[in-house]
Amino acid sequence: MTNKATSVSPLHPDPVSRPIEEAGPARTAVELDRVGKIYGHGTTAVEALHEISFDIRDNEFFTLLGPSGCGKTTLLRTLAGFEHVTRGVIRLFGQDIVDVPTHKRPVNTVFQHYSLFPHMTVADNVAYGLRRLKKPADEIRGTVDEMLRLVKMERFADRLPAQLSGGQQQRVALARALAPSPKVLLLDEPLSALDLKLRQAMRQELKQIQARTGITFIFVTHDQDEALSMSDRIAVMSEGHLQQVGTPTEIYEHPVNRFVAGFVGDANFIEAEIASPIGAKVTCRTRGGLELQADATKASSGQRDAVLFLRPEKVRLTEPGAGTVNGTVRDIQYLGNSTLMEIDIGEPASVIVRQSGDVNQPACRPGDTVGVVLDPHALQVLAE
Repeated sequence: MTNKATSVSPLHPDPVSRPIEEAGPARTAVELDRVGKIYGHGTTAVEALHEISFDIRDNEFFTLLGPSGCGKTTLLRTLAGFEHVTRGVIRLFGQDIVDVPTHKRPVNTVFQHYSLFPHMTVADNVAYGLRRLKKPADEIRGTVDEMLRLVKMERFADRLPAQLSGGQQQRVALARALAPSPKVLLLDEPLSALDLKLRQAMRQELKQIQARTGITFIFVTHDQDEALSMSDRIAVMSEGHLQQVGTPTEIYEHPVNRFVAGFVGDANFIEAEIASPIGAKVTCRTRGGLELQADATKASSGQRDAVLFLRPEKVRLTEPGAGTVNGTVRDIQYLGNSTLMEIDIGEPASVIVRQSGDVNQPACRPGDTVGVVLDPHALQVLAE
């Protein structure tokens, strides 16, 4: 991850005003050590979090990604102090905060529905936390002005929340959370209520604000595009279990298992048997007798059954007889900037091919026979 030692605090947003610091190892902001959360008792108990362990670096934009009910919001609430862990340790900059009450944690939260005070103006909403901290009036005014400039809402200081759009309310909620200068900012699906175009614009703004303030952001979403476009690193979760932690490139290009591969982006899966000794590359044979070369970096030494994984954009079409295998075009979906094609390559699977609009590949129609190139460097054996 890029070192962000030159990032600035929200109260001093001009990067020119601070000397450039020499790059060094990133500090750890949050440590989760075998964190578990169980709701209920006995036969009705539900394990929401199972032995979650990973670190989040200072000044990092870190995302918790997974489907609804996977435990990501529960984990965020344990960081905020809204939920008490059943077991495990949470450390914030080295301090165990498991028993530290919510109001004493240097953490703030931006909620999905903003939770602005409807009877307060924008400025008063942003000032609320500072007043509770009994900050001097001059400091409060200066901080409120600065936060509203940061989120481009200074013209709306005297308006009530009901007079704002959803995107504007989201900005105010962000300014209110940033005003007390928390060490960590938690964001619980804050963009989910916005329409697509505004959501895309806010992704870029949130990333810029995080980089400018230098505050550690922990962002919860089920949207893979949000996670890939905004994050320094991503933790993928499923059914209370941590599946993988990595950069967006690592998560997308090198998923550790079938769940991650299928949840983050589109994926082709081909079931096969490993037919050669385990090494960097192996020969795999499908039930239909098709032999494919694949990357076996993740395969275990005694593994015999394999699930092969390949991204649709890694598949290339060519003239019949010139590819790894011949296939028959079953379906074509035009998506504007790309085209998805389903190609039948025989038992037991078809593959999805994604062609970008500017790629010079054979024009196809349903029923055509084409050559399908399955790159052995991109075709991966997933871990069992």
